[in-house]
Amino acid sequence: MNSTTQYYNQNAKQFFDSTIDVEMQSLYEKFLPLIPKSGRILDAGCGSGRDSKAFLDKGFQVDAFDASAELTKLATELTGLEVTQSTFLEFESEPATYDGIWACASLLHVSNDDLAPTFAHLSSYLKPTGVMYCSFKLGELELERNGRFFRDLTLEQLKKTLEETKALSVKEWWETSDLRPGRENEKWLNAVLEKY
Repeated sequence: MNSTTQYYNQNAKQFFDSTIDVEMQSLYEKFLPLIPKSGRILDAGCGSGRDSKAFLDKGFQVDAFDASAELTKLATELTGLEVTQSTFLEFESEPATYDGIWACASLLHVSNDDLAPTFAHLSSYLKPTGVMYCSFKLGELELERNGRFFRDLTLEQLKKTLEETKALSVKEWWETSDLRPGRENEKWLNAVLEKY
C-alpha cells in the first residue's frame, strides 16, 4: 500500500466530511450532457462517493472504485453501491462497458511514469463514443504534500501524455478555481477526453 492510500485510510472520515458537500454542478454540466440518458458511468477513484450518488440520483447506472478500503466503506454506505476496492491499473471490467468515466481529482495521485498506462487502461473500458472527465491541480510539480503524492499537470503535459496512449485526446478543457471554501486561489485543469 502506498503512502497516499495509507493517508486516505487514516483520514477517511475527515476527507469525507470535507468533500461531501462541495458544489459540483458546474462540472457535472460539462460531462453529463455527453452521456446518454440512463447511460453507464464509472467513477474512478470515487473518494467519498459524492459524485456517484449524484449520478445515481440523476438516473445513470454507476460503478465505482477507490484504492482506499476505508473510503470504499464510506462510499458504499452513502451510495448503496457495491463500491470496489481497487487501484486504477488493477481495476477490471468488460471492455467497452462505459458511456463515461469520471476521474475527478483522483488521477492526480498517479506518478508521471504510470499516467499514460493508466489512461490507456481505463480507456479500454469506454465505449467507442465514450468520454472521460479528469482534473488535476494546474502546474508542473510532482511531490509529496501532507503525506499524499500529487502530480500537477499543464494542458501541454496532458496532451503529451494522451498521445502516448494512442487512445484518447482532449475534446474540451477549462481552468477553474478550487470549489472548496478558503482554497479559491488553487487552480485546476479540467478536461473531457474522447476516444479516437
